[in-house]
Amino acid sequence: MQSQDPNRPAPPVVDEISKQIIAQLQEDGRRPYATIGKAVGLSEAAVRQRVQRLSDSGVIQIVAVADPLQVGLLRQAMVAITVDGPLDPVADALAEMDEIEYVVLCAGRFDVLCEVLCADDEALLDVISNRIRTLPGVRTAETLVYLKLRKQSYQWGTHGG
Repeated sequence: MQSQDPNRPAPPVVDEISKQIIAQLQEDGRRPYATIGKAVGLSEAAVRQRVQRLSDSGVIQIVAVADPLQVGLLRQAMVAITVDGPLDPVADALAEMDEIEYVVLCAGRFDVLCEVLCADDEALLDVISNRIRTLPGVRTAETLVYLKLRKQSYQWGTHGG
């Protein structure tokens, strides 16, 4: 069980109205609070307060998502890693690498998955060969190079359930 950060407020209850607000922001992170308020039946001030609480508690982040290809990151890959020993030290080291955007511990054939974004094949080779494969505890690293991105969605979390 993870310990609660004493500086972070307890997560608010994410009720149906908050889910609707999140869905509105996922469609357009710059949508005015007044417009969101009309859509969900709250005042602009109430929406602003809810968004602030959701943000402060870490339930949501409002960020600009760039298209990697448009900003010069032409090579993307998922690296599937098996680890000898504890997973956390390997995952923590991967998370510190600027080229790695996503790290997840998983069950099954692999222990850790990470997404790498680089300028080109040479940079990808350097990250895999000289940085990932040399981490203590890494037994294998299987690289799955992306050929074409078919879907990338940030809509999860509001689909009900």
